[in-house]
Amino acid sequence: MEDCTFVIFGATGNLAKIKLLPALYRLDVAGRLPAGLKVVGFGRRDWSDEFWREQVHTWLAEKPVDETAVTRFLQRLHFFAGDLVEEQAFHGLRDYLTGAAQFSPNLIFYMAISPADFGRVSGYLGKVGLSNEQGGWRRLVIEKPFGYDLESAESLNARLNRDFDETQIFRIDHYLGKGTIQNVLVFRFANLMLEPLWNRNYIDHVQITHSESLGTEGRAGYYDTSGALRDMIQSHLLQLLTLVAMEPPANLDAESLRDEKVKVLRSIRPIHQSAVNAHAFRAQYAAGRVDGESAPGYLDEPGVPANSVTETYAALKLYIDNWRWRNVPFYLRTGKRLEKSNSMVSIRFKHPPQQLFRETQIDRLKPNWILMNLQPHDCIRLEMQVKQQGLEMRAETTRLDASYCGVTQAQLDAYEALLLDVIDGDHSLFLRYDEVSWAWRVVDPVLKAWSSERDFIHTYPAGSWGPKEAERLMVRQDQRWRNTLEEDAE
Repeated sequence: MEDCTFVIFGATGNLAKIKLLPALYRLDVAGRLPAGLKVVGFGRRDWSDEFWREQVHTWLAEKPVDETAVTRFLQRLHFFAGDLVEEQAFHGLRDYLTGAAQFSPNLIFYMAISPADFGRVSGYLGKVGLSNEQGGWRRLVIEKPFGYDLESAESLNARLNRDFDETQIFRIDHYLGKGTIQNVLVFRFANLMLEPLWNRNYIDHVQITHSESLGTEGRAGYYDTSGALRDMIQSHLLQLLTLVAMEPPANLDAESLRDEKVKVLRSIRPIHQSAVNAHAFRAQYAAGRVDGESAPGYLDEPGVPANSVTETYAALKLYIDNWRWRNVPFYLRTGKRLEKSNSMVSIRFKHPPQQLFRETQIDRLKPNWILMNLQPHDCIRLEMQVKQQGLEMRAETTRLDASYCGVTQAQLDAYEALLLDVIDGDHSLFLRYDEVSWAWRVVDPVLKAWSSERDFIHTYPAGSWGPKEAERLMVRQDQRWRNTLEEDAE
């Protein structure tokens, strides 16, 4: 791994404080950072290197740390005072980075800033020559959201491509750094016994759920202009869908993986404007109780307009029109202020074609499930039917868990894994622009329909599992939402 200089735009903001700097510190403790890596914070505040190091020390000390390791990490930090909107600041940054031997010529620019500033900052970097790879490589890391809809995503991409090649751009989706997400690939492609079953002949439907018990948590300004569909489904959940549904890639290099993911997105059946209500449902949380405590409704949250119809809950029914998945529904769902925080992929298999046990005391066999829980803990579970002990012919569900289910493991956090990939130049878990574009094409008809329906939105009580009306998306009456690993599902 080569030495490099890690430049953080927005170094004094929440993302840098809560995610980036703690992740870089933990990588340093684990001995995973190049010896010559330096971190340059870019911000408007007139801070010296020493003052910024003191601030970062305070941020890191909010959790237990090794003081010796912190002291070593702080020596990597430098601060450059500048304003994002002033081109002159970027001339100064170029001279600062290229005029000192302590900084590696290999540069990573991390955009921990408002999406509205992505284009401006990349343009200034290009103008002053910092996107030019003569003498060292350049990498531009962009946080979501990448655009607000298909049109704005295309506009932003065109602006970035004026100064940076696609190979230099890393569109980060921290969801893809989670260990279980990558385990989906191993689970699918390293176990031949599953491959004959992974298709429309055996799988009844697939559910991908991300639930949060928290509300807007001070992000109402951003969230009210985004909503659940943009915030979670267009990015994270559609990426999960591609990993579950993709064909085996030729190999595990970045382009082969991303080629197969794009094929899935391109195969998703378009949702016609007139069919949006049959394929999508939205709602907003009202007052209720979460974990035994009263929780306000969305409209009562600070910073939310009184007439807002922004969805805090969104559910989508999609079909993938290819040979493997034709007519298998994929249900994607996300919501805030739900009963528990949980992320899970639930794959339900079809019932046996012949009901052999109809003349026994087994009323109705429950289906088999494969459950891949992503958070709050990683787990892969298989649910099967076995005979109960006793003389009667009765069935019960038995659960086969992967050995690490429920066990806390010392492993790299999602951000840490992705930052290592940026330093190493590995694009495998980052989004190529055509992935972003096709994902926007999937949700754009829904966004357009919802933007014109401003008079009414369904509600659900905070602390519930969402609105009952969302079950109308289900294809058959025997299909139900699967919320957690523990619950029984028909």
